[in-house]
Amino acid sequence: MVIKSAEFVVSSPSVDKCPEAKRPEYAFIGRSNVGKSSLINMLCGRKGLAKTSSTPGKTLLINHFIINNSWFLVDLPGYGYARRSKTIQAQLERMIADYVVRRKTLYCLFVLIDIRHKQQQIDREFIDWLGAKGVPFAIVFTKADKLSAPAAKRNAEAWMKSLTDGWEELPPSFITSAEKGVGREDLLGFMERYLGQ
Repeated sequence: MVIKSAEFVVSSPSVDKCPEAKRPEYAFIGRSNVGKSSLINMLCGRKGLAKTSSTPGKTLLINHFIINNSWFLVDLPGYGYARRSKTIQAQLERMIADYVVRRKTLYCLFVLIDIRHKQQQIDREFIDWLGAKGVPFAIVFTKADKLSAPAAKRNAEAWMKSLTDGWEELPPSFITSAEKGVGREDLLGFMERYLGQ
């Protein structure tokens, strides 16, 4: 898939305020500071499209971007940021759950995981919850440039293998680096195949 245009559309405080659900959507989510905005910018070939920040937990709204005037890319708030108040964290969790479960045009949710770390309980619980709700998702390992290629591959395989204690069929997974452009064609190709279906 070639991305010819990518434009910010709107930030919404709830799923009810999102654009009318008429176009396919791909949403991106992950723990705070996993490199979500950088990955979105890399995929779209636009450096400042999604706002990156050195401070984790900055995305607090559902951000819609229109791609090629035909589908939406959605930047969701990160989960598991400990420094937020419990009230704000609870509101965000409700907002995310509402969007993920109720948004009929969500084709696939990309769950971002920092490839340098072993499986964290918060990520596993979120993924198991997606499975229980029947939400289509894929796992995207980020920051592969921080490791050698063999180490990145080993870590990703170990992470996926640790899902086999509860999953009969594993979700699709991708290794990416926003810094080096790794995984861009694989991810865009996956999206294109989904759109074709």
